[in-house]
Amino acid sequence: MSDETHEPIFRVLFRHHDQTCEVYARSVGPASMLGFVEVGELVFGERSKTLLDPAEERLKSEFEGVKRSYLPINAILRIDEVEKVGAVRLQDAPMAEVTPFPMLTPPTGDAP
Repeated sequence: MSDETHEPIFRVLFRHHDQTCEVYARSVGPASMLGFVEVGELVFGERSKTLLDPAEERLKSEFEGVKRSYLPINAILRIDEVEKVGAVRLQDAPMAEVTPFPMLTPPTGDAP
């Protein structure tokens, strides 16, 4: 029997403006706000001090001091549970390459 006491790590891919972001987090789940996904405890891999990745440094500075992020569900591309933290990525991606998740809109007016 294997000892499954390790804390899960999630890789979250999401759209941010005209870019695709890939970050790692220790917690992911439904938010109390309708239409959002809660992503908490972002994890950045330990890198060599001599080699800096500009994308990772940009994301680190953007999320510095953030305990929890609430991402719109239609911005989420994929969530995977992974074995270990990888390199965060920030890539330019034209919107035409990504199919948005269909959103249900509540009916307007008074329906019987």
